[in-house]
Amino acid sequence: MKFVFDLLPIILFFVAYKFAGIYWATGVAIGAAAIQVGWVWLRRRRVERMHLATLGLLVVFGGLTIALRDPIFVMWKPTIVNWLFAAVFLGSQWIGGRPLTERMMGHAVVVPASIWTRLNWAWVLFFLVSGIANLLVVYWASGFYQAQQTLIQATGSTSIDLSTCAAQYAGDLLALCNDAQGREEVWVNFKLFGMMGMTILFVIAQALYLARHMKDEPKAVEAD
Repeated sequence: MKFVFDLLPIILFFVAYKFAGIYWATGVAIGAAAIQVGWVWLRRRRVERMHLATLGLLVVFGGLTIALRDPIFVMWKPTIVNWLFAAVFLGSQWIGGRPLTERMMGHAVVVPASIWTRLNWAWVLFFLVSGIANLLVVYWASGFYQAQQTLIQATGSTSIDLSTCAAQYAGDLLALCNDAQGREEVWVNFKLFGMMGMTILFVIAQALYLARHMKDEPKAVEAD
């Protein structure tokens, strides 16, 4: 349930996007993140840093997307979040005496210190790759950025709502708008399903890695 709760702003963003487009979806995600932080504070009188970071970056990048009518800002948000987490995990190697992975799971799992260090580096790499993957989808795999720029050049306007293509354009401009909207949707689907899938696979791999070394521990003790 906590996993679903942590993903609530992303899930609501996806749902709102399907009904009203990226600007309304961005506003819904900001509101959901704010409610998420408030709910946790009321129940526990403390707030997780991940929720605060998500809210802060959503307000900044989502606010820019809504104010400037440009989806590219909110599309950068997952990359910034992932790289921020990578920096936190990396910094924990030298600050606090123990890597962040051990601080998070050490109370429940007993493995050698070297395993925690390796796992910490794995999380650093995962977050770096996730951030890069997001940008690859925005600028290359989906082709959204190029389609957006083509539409901007054709219309002469940087303020475009791709959810209302039929109401704004006709003919070739409508075709360009629909193309950009379809490519935007590729990124939205990747944001929910692609990044969630990557995270689930990585967590499963982490569990298998830890389980292997947990099984090895008794043998090492007997050998001593």
